[in-house]
Formats: sequence, structure tokens, C-alpha cells
Amino acid sequence: MSAIVLLIQSADKKGLLAGITGFFAERDYNILHCQQYTDTEHGCYFMRLKVEDHGQIAPQLLQQQFQTLAETMQLSWSMHYSNVPYRVALLVTKASHCPYDLLLRELEGELKCQISLIIGNHADLENMAQQFKKPFYHLPITAETKPQQETQIKNLLNEYQIDLVVMARYMQVLSEQFVEEYAGRVINIHHGFLPAFQGARPYHQAYERGVKLIGATAHYATAELDEGPIIEQDVERVRHDNSPEELVMIGKDIERLVLARAVKAHIEHRIIVSGRRTIVFAEGA
Repeated sequence: MSAIVLLIQSADKKGLLAGITGFFAERDYNILHCQQYTDTEHGCYFMRLKVEDHGQIAPQLLQQQFQTLAETMQLSWSMHYSNVPYRVALLVTKASHCPYDLLLRELEGELKCQISLIIGNHADLENMAQQFKKPFYHLPITAETKPQQETQIKNLLNEYQIDLVVMARYMQVLSEQFVEEYAGRVINIHHGFLPAFQGARPYHQAYERGVKLIGATAHYATAELDEGPIIEQDVERVRHDNSPEELVMIGKDIERLVLARAVKAHIEHRIIVSGRRTIVFAEGA
């Protein structure tokens, strides 16, 4: 079954639900699912609407018609078709646990996307890419070559028509220009429970503080390091006698799960970014 998903946000006011759903009912679309959230603190309204698509109206024409409604109702919106392949690129360094997990989930059909290529600033994971029959591009980077290397990355993203970039433990900081150009389309996994323990070696920082919970955070990349809107987090209880190395091993399992959840939510069009926050709608719709 083909479907259309709309993500909508606006100032909260009366008649939003009736106006939006009425638009599709008038055009003989069957509404499969509707999720709403009202932020009463800031007077903001958010909706995720999923409708069955039998090709009643060509995509471009439907978008033009909905834009007319959106202008009248002052809506910010995006429209996504389920039958359009969603293309993902992985940025990697040396750690294999996160990219390997995503590749396996794609292979088993849990992630409904196409991981089209893998880009590494080291060549360590080329064998992993070959195992999953994915193109691998080794693009080394130094402080002097960073602009040229990022240009190479952008060229590959354009060539493969990439929709989402996943920093799967890519241990490099993307430039401000890069993350602004791909705003809302770059997901990073941070091996720490943000906003605590930002930057490098968060598990060692956690050990020094004697924390009883460690976690991981998936967020959209922004120009401010580890400050992007948070998509998904999880934690695991630890003990005083866990070494930093044991915390790293425990943390790897959390990182896999958190990153997979975040990527899944994004490719299923369940996320709306609102300032520094995200609205993440429930899975299964």
C-alpha cells in the first residue's frame, strides 16, 4: 500500500484538524492515521497525518493545492510519499558497532531505506562495506584538507541523491557550512547522555564522576558541538566497580539501539524539529 505522510506545524488555533482532514476527505483520500500534539506553553500545534494514496492526484498538483490551504491557515508543512526510495549515507571512522547494526537492520527489512554508500576517513571498515555489498569511499582528513574532504563528501551525497546522512560514530566535527546546508538531514550518535558529558571520552568522564547511569544520545547535527535537537536517548544502570573499559562496552549496546531508533523515526517521517526540541510521534502509524 502506498501512502502519503504530512508533517505540519503552526500556531495553535481552532479549526486546524477540521481544515486539514477536510482537505483530504474532499479529494477522496482515506485517512489512515492522525497524531497531534499541542505545546500549550508556547501555543504551538503539531500534526502527523498519514493518508492512503491511490494516485488520485499527481504529487506536484497535490502539493500545489495543499500549499494554497497552508497559506490560508498559516501552516509550515512537508509531504512525503512512501513509494519514493529513501537514500541514506553512513559516515564512519573505525568503530563498527553502529554502522554494522544499521546495515543489518536494513538487510532484515527493519529499516525501510537504502543505505547507498559508506564514507570513511579511515579505511578500517572497508571490509564491512564489502560484506554488505556497499560502495565504500576512503576520504582521509587533516586540519589542512578538511574543506576539500567535505567537498568530496558533498559531491558523493549529490551523486547518490542522499536524503539522510548518519554519523555512525564518525569521529570528526562537520563544519558549520556543512551542517547548515544539510540542516535536519544529519543525525549524530553521541556516546553520552546529553547534555552531560559532552565532547570526547564521555564514558571516562562518567567514570571519574562515579555516575550510576550511563547513556547515549542521537541528535541532529548543528554548528554547536553536541547541542543539536535531541531525537532519542536511553540509559543503562552501572556500578562503582565498572571500569572505564566496561562502561565503553555497555555503552556500545545503548548506542546501537538509540541510533537505530532515531534513524527509523526520521525515515518514517515521525519527527518535527521545533527550535532546539524535537516532536517525535509514536511508532507504528
